Amino acid sequence: MCADLVRRGLPVRAVTRSGTPVEGAEAVAADAGDAPAMRDVCRDAAVVHHCVNPPFTTWRAAFPAATRALLAAAGAAGARLVFADDTWMYGRVDAPMREDTTVAPVSSKGVLRAWLAEMVLAAHARGEVETVIGRAPELWGPGVESLLAAGVFGEAAQGRTVRWPGDLDLPMTAGYTPDVGAALVELSLAPASATGRVWHTPVPPAITGRQFVERVFAAAGHEPRIGRITPAMVAAMRLVSPIAREGAELLYQFEQPFLVDDSAFRASFATRATDWDDGIAATLAWYRADPDRTRRRLVPA
Repeated sequence: MCADLVRRGLPVRAVTRSGTPVEGAEAVAADAGDAPAMRDVCRDAAVVHHCVNPPFTTWRAAFPAATRALLAAAGAAGARLVFADDTWMYGRVDAPMREDTTVAPVSSKGVLRAWLAEMVLAAHARGEVETVIGRAPELWGPGVESLLAAGVFGEAAQGRTVRWPGDLDLPMTAGYTPDVGAALVELSLAPASATGRVWHTPVPPAITGRQFVERVFAAAGHEPRIGRITPAMVAAMRLVSPIAREGAELLYQFEQPFLVDDSAFRASFATRATDWDDGIAATLAWYRADPDRTRRRLVPA
């Protein structure tokens, strides 16, 4: 997203806990949960992008604190706040998820996500700060080591068995990270009439999990080796990995058709979803650029 803003010739201040350098941007080290620090770094901003994603194990405390701090900082600066959200608050669904789909979370993280989104939209409704939400499904692509990324690309690049977390033959959509970033940029520049609401970010046409994994193997030049993450594997991982314990409650998404309707965004904005094969090629190249990424095992063999 920062790269997209820089390409547009916009001044960018990239705020991370470590102050990681970002080409073309001013890098600043700060904690998003530190309200005075956020007010300071956002002082002259026109738009504040809330893309904070604390470690799963700290979500309950860190996420609300960061959201409150960033809402207050954006409001004090007279800036628009763009919130990067996900679809966990919809819970178990039996139809494509739309922006008006009933909020019915079935996980503690879904409950928290629903609360944060309501916090962001309520601040807009009260006139405290202009806000807009870009909501994406499960992420994959360069720069993100998610279940759909590290769990697939890292394994396929080495010709190892990919363990899929659910039913391989159910249709799915997913959020390619460059597309999500581009959509958030569009929301930051959109007319005020686009604010105060949720937008689903662009997704490519649905395919099955099996088709996705087979395409990754084909791009990697290996014969497909596909298995499933079994309940026994999940139980074993939960014993040794705090992240696995936290993430296990989200695996229900892979036992139902996981379809996001992005038609509202496509009708209003220019960004379109990247083709699956183009995204796979770019993601595979990113993994192969750092051999350590392909050596890490997200799921035991």
